[in-house]
Amino acid sequence: MSIQVNSVTKSYGTQLALKELSFSANKGEIIGLLGPNGAGKSTIMKIITGYILPTKGAVYVSGIDILKSPIEAKAKIGYLPEQNPLYQEMYVKEYLEFQASILKVAKKTIITVIETVGLTPEMHKKIGQLSKGYQQRVGIAAAIIHNPEVLILDEPTTGLDPNQLQEIRTLIKKLGKEKTILLSTHIMQEVEALCDRVIIIKKGELLIDESIKKLKGNNEQIIEVTFDYKIEEQFIQRLPNIISFKNNFDNTWYIAFDSSEDMRGVIFDFAHDNGLKILELNSKSQSLETLFTKLTS
Repeated sequence: MSIQVNSVTKSYGTQLALKELSFSANKGEIIGLLGPNGAGKSTIMKIITGYILPTKGAVYVSGIDILKSPIEAKAKIGYLPEQNPLYQEMYVKEYLEFQASILKVAKKTIITVIETVGLTPEMHKKIGQLSKGYQQRVGIAAAIIHNPEVLILDEPTTGLDPNQLQEIRTLIKKLGKEKTILLSTHIMQEVEALCDRVIIIKKGELLIDESIKKLKGNNEQIIEVTFDYKIEEQFIQRLPNIISFKNNFDNTWYIAFDSSEDMRGVIFDFAHDNGLKILELNSKSQSLETLFTKLTS
């Protein structure tokens, strides 16, 4: 396992930040670390990176005990903090050469990393001249320059415009094919788009450790549709992949489907082919955001 957290507890005086927290992560997984403010997300990330020590418990990175062999364990980790610390007056390539020299990485690696994160057109610009999206790329480049097995990203898409967000999302997915990525964010859409698994903590304790697919009820979808006139049950039963249905009002139906396909399009085509008009069409399926609110409020 790339990350193994065993019964980690962290206290700050009388304040308990983490309580017997345990989870693991394997190579090739992108895991969303979620929780309300003060849940302990930053604390566990700092412990995994060796920045602070747990009060009790053990953490292993690529099989190495972070407490007993911190230097060896840290060499396996790349970290992008929420406040991306960059030297604004340095040029992109110059900054990455500086990082490479600290980590004793061969200079030839720098160009490869620049290409990987899509910074080639910007490599001779000052970091302070770059957009927020490109500055995030510089931070990610610095985090992966020593080719770590584990990548920890704290709010990597905060403050990005839609185009920048999509580009960073694509980059994270690309990196996630070869590395273990632990990603902390408050943006539920990012978790659904990027992550294989979700870990939700509250008040330092584990609430959920589950795959996105299972959390969202596998392929189940619930759709509310209102037609322009009342139709019979046997008509609804002609729709594919139905699990159940209910006539809520005269012309309104709640229909549950088991399908990975968005069934709203299927219903639209069904109505068109049968001479029906749709007055309202809504997905009522449980989103990750809804689940998160239920669990943490």
